[in-house]
Amino acid sequence: MNIFKRNFERWTRWLHIYLSMFSFATLLFFAVTGITLNHTNWIEGRQKVEQVQGDLTVAWVHSDSLQVAELKVVEYMRNTYAIRSPLSDFTTDDSECSFSFKGPGYNADGFIDRSTGHFELTITRYGLIAILNDLHKGRDSGTAWAWLIDISAVLMILVSVTGFLMIFLLKKKRLNGLLIAGFGTILILLIYYLFV
Repeated sequence: MNIFKRNFERWTRWLHIYLSMFSFATLLFFAVTGITLNHTNWIEGRQKVEQVQGDLTVAWVHSDSLQVAELKVVEYMRNTYAIRSPLSDFTTDDSECSFSFKGPGYNADGFIDRSTGHFELTITRYGLIAILNDLHKGRDSGTAWAWLIDISAVLMILVSVTGFLMIFLLKKKRLNGLLIAGFGTILILLIYYLFV
């Protein structure tokens, strides 16, 4: 039993230390962006909006059916206006096409007159804090980033659990540690119950 206890202590400390160090950057990122998300007024009115107009090759969008050369339109917009965000929407009706590119802290929305090929494009850049906030939420950031968020959450859970388990290894501090953990939990619940 003593060997099991020593191994448990060693592995708990090892896991806590190295998981904490491995996940340091993500823990810091989500902590900082938690603050910026709580204060969205810091970025209000700081976006940069660019509005452009132009004309596409009419044959790309003008036809008797709803079929348009969507790929040509999208590539033209990407190449001409340096759009790197993924296409999130492209719709076509009898008279116009509309499209939207979205990424963290960024969107580009446009409309094309199918009879003339004339288009209007609005590009909005919301700034660095908006990019970080969108990454925190996983908004318009893709599958790989969604996986990173999930992996970060699992790492945070493991760091928290191993940290909590470590209090049981410290006999002199166990009672105080558990009381403080209980107080912190009750405080969160009270704030939610009384003020939310």
